[in-house]
Amino acid sequence: MLYRLRLLLAATLFAAAPAVAQVPFGTASTVQEGLEIGTSTSEIAITSDFRGADLTVFGALTNADELFLAIGQYDVIVTLEGPRDYATVRKKDRVLGIWMNTESMTFEQVPESYSLASTREIDAIDEEPSLNSIGVGINHLALTPTGYLGNAVNLSEFREAYRRLKLANGLYQRDTSGVRFVSSSLFRASLRLPANIPDGVHTVHAYLFKGGELIYERELPLRVVKTGLEQAITDAAHNQPILYGMFCVLMAVVTGWGASLIFRKD
Repeated sequence: MLYRLRLLLAATLFAAAPAVAQVPFGTASTVQEGLEIGTSTSEIAITSDFRGADLTVFGALTNADELFLAIGQYDVIVTLEGPRDYATVRKKDRVLGIWMNTESMTFEQVPESYSLASTREIDAIDEEPSLNSIGVGINHLALTPTGYLGNAVNLSEFREAYRRLKLANGLYQRDTSGVRFVSSSLFRASLRLPANIPDGVHTVHAYLFKGGELIYERELPLRVVKTGLEQAITDAAHNQPILYGMFCVLMAVVTGWGASLIFRKD
């Protein structure tokens, strides 16, 4: 009887062995890295004395490879994109001694503002074709002209002019050391919001790169709203344009009449 039980047990283990052998070793540990982010605030209020603000983005790597962390093979790029709209760039030339607009080009749905922070130079993080495909970085944003039929040299000139103007007025900014790891898997990014930042819904993007390859991205909305008198004027201009225009004309008349009374010579 004991001999038969031993034979039955051996046969059962032998039948189960192929099924066990089919399970790949270490399958449970091959988990994709992830990224979690949060912001210091979900809304920026623009008041009459608004002079710009700093936005802090906190993040954490999940399921990170300890070896890649130790040798610094993870990079993070964080961007804040403003509302998208059409943008027109005009070129001035001297005609008969007068500077005049001679050419123009309109780009489709580009961010009105754009701030970027990264662990290092983004061109050192990934190659240019990849950055162009995902549209990360001021030099890699998709600037697509509407109805453009000109030559490539002219297109490149207008694109460079657009970027130069945005950088000059502070609406486009970049900080290649703005993302810092505060621990092995926790990071902090600082983004500067200019004083002339447009109101509306902005988007915070976070991109995680591993060994120069994009492996994960997250995004969060951020509202920039006008408050107080600024919001009342904006609402009136958009919702009641006729009454708003009449009020502006009345204010101009009253102001002019008052100034004439104060400064008139008797």
